Amino acid sequence: MDQIIALILAAGEGKRMKSKYSKVVHKACGSPIIKWVCSAVKEAGIEDIAVVIGHHAEQVRECLGEEYDYVYQLQQLGTGHAVMQAEEILNKREGLVFVLYGDTPLITGDTISKTINYHKTQRCVATVVTAEVENPSGYGRIVRDSEGHVRKIVEHRDASPGVLKIKEINSGMYCFSIKHLLLALKDLKNNNDQGEYYLTDTLEILINNGLKVGAYVVDNPDEILGVNDRIQLNQVSEILRERICTSHMKEGVTLIDPSNTYINSEVKIGIDTVIYPGVILEGSTVIGEDCIIGPNCRITNSKIGNNVQIQNSIVTSSSIGDGANIGPFAYIRPESIIGDNVKVGDFVEVKKSVIGNKTKVPHHAYIGDAEIGENTNIGCGVITVNYNGKDKNKTIIGNNAFVGCNVNLIAPVKVSDNAYIAAGSTITETVPEYSLAIARERQINKENWVNTKGMKKK
Repeated sequence: MDQIIALILAAGEGKRMKSKYSKVVHKACGSPIIKWVCSAVKEAGIEDIAVVIGHHAEQVRECLGEEYDYVYQLQQLGTGHAVMQAEEILNKREGLVFVLYGDTPLITGDTISKTINYHKTQRCVATVVTAEVENPSGYGRIVRDSEGHVRKIVEHRDASPGVLKIKEINSGMYCFSIKHLLLALKDLKNNNDQGEYYLTDTLEILINNGLKVGAYVVDNPDEILGVNDRIQLNQVSEILRERICTSHMKEGVTLIDPSNTYINSEVKIGIDTVIYPGVILEGSTVIGEDCIIGPNCRITNSKIGNNVQIQNSIVTSSSIGDGANIGPFAYIRPESIIGDNVKVGDFVEVKKSVIGNKTKVPHHAYIGDAEIGENTNIGCGVITVNYNGKDKNKTIIGNNAFVGCNVNLIAPVKVSDNAYIAAGSTITETVPEYSLAIARERQINKENWVNTKGMKKK
């Protein structure tokens, strides 16, 4: 098998994004644009990847990590110049190089593989990926001879009226024989109005030397779309979102309104789960089978069990056990562990806490830095008072406990198994097992006070 390296061009400034960040680190469906490109390359079976970086180089490097080779293009003098910077890397390799841009997140591994296969079977020294589109304005045109062979690529601004009628366009992606690419780069000139070195010119150099250059036409022109501004970022995001939603539906997930459902690329969802409109699923979230994720939920980097219902709630970096019922309007903050068959109801906030199986926190409570056992009931208005102005402290509540409404638990504090706390109490000390804790003022009734104070309403 031929050795293949992918060379990803990501040195451009991306002025039209109007951003202080590199164009290729902007996200589409939760992943940086360039990571979509890298994923496609890997899907094609290419593990040897080099990235040409320039503007915001360290941002790109930080985004991708150190598993790739990096080449610096200090001056942006065209695509040919970018590839020239990789000559040292290419000289150490034989076989093929697949060149593509870091701002084309819709390219698929299947198209890359088919291009490489076409390149080999047609015995080309270079193959350009092309597309046939209804509106080719702005793109370089593929000029073929009477036998269908590629003769050259003509940029839109240089094209004659006849060439402008051509609807086959250049994607900017190529498969080259490394040996022949290096030879063509030696003859590459910058004698054009821009004073830049164009990679497209290498094709004409190879053709003029009697070598075969092919063109692989993609099945779906969307795959070659690049991102130059935020409008195009939105366009590719919509296409990626449709791909993701379609994939989940094919695997047995019901999406009530796919056009209003936002699922990131790494999310996994079990069969027979139903996702309602307005749901946002982000990061490495995993959702089990037979779940109902109601409208307007946002779940990020969390693990959701089977048969879970979540309504109008936010869950972040937490886990929720089988059969749990969350919301509406619950807020599950990071590092929370919600057990099986737990009820976390409306306007409940849980922060960095463990809630045991079958426990109920039905409404209007704050559970922070707490451990709650199994089969315990937490009443409305309960607050774990975890912060003293300096430190966060822990509240421990045992199994089969009952905490009445409007109770303040001043941490650090422990409520033992099978203990009860009367409503309205402020607890500062350990509550022993099987005890009832009452910590509130006794009620005083002042008879005839209304009349005495002249407060009677007329």
